[in-house]
Amino acid sequence: MADYYKKKRTAAARKALKPRKGKAKVKRTASGKKVSYGQAGKAKDGGPRVRPGTSKGDSYCARSAGIKKRLPASKRNDPNTPNNLSRKRWKCKGSKSMRGK
Repeated sequence: MADYYKKKRTAAARKALKPRKGKAKVKRTASGKKVSYGQAGKAKDGGPRVRPGTSKGDSYCARSAGIKKRLPASKRNDPNTPNNLSRKRWKCKGSKSMRGK
């Protein structure tokens, strides 16, 4: 009976999500669209590229807040835009990057 349910899944559902070239993460939205976001790779020192709560994080949040400000209101509040997904990953609150939750 378990085989029956496995066959019912579509090929798209079985296919692993892979981000576009140069992007680190991918998210499948409720409508089925793939959204790739975030810079791929490591930082120069070999550590993680995304470091919330640092001066680099504050710089990123300030830049991305400016991008967000220029968007129409419908996109500004959409959680599935690449900018908003990256801001969530950097833990941005306004133009500051927070360390904890």
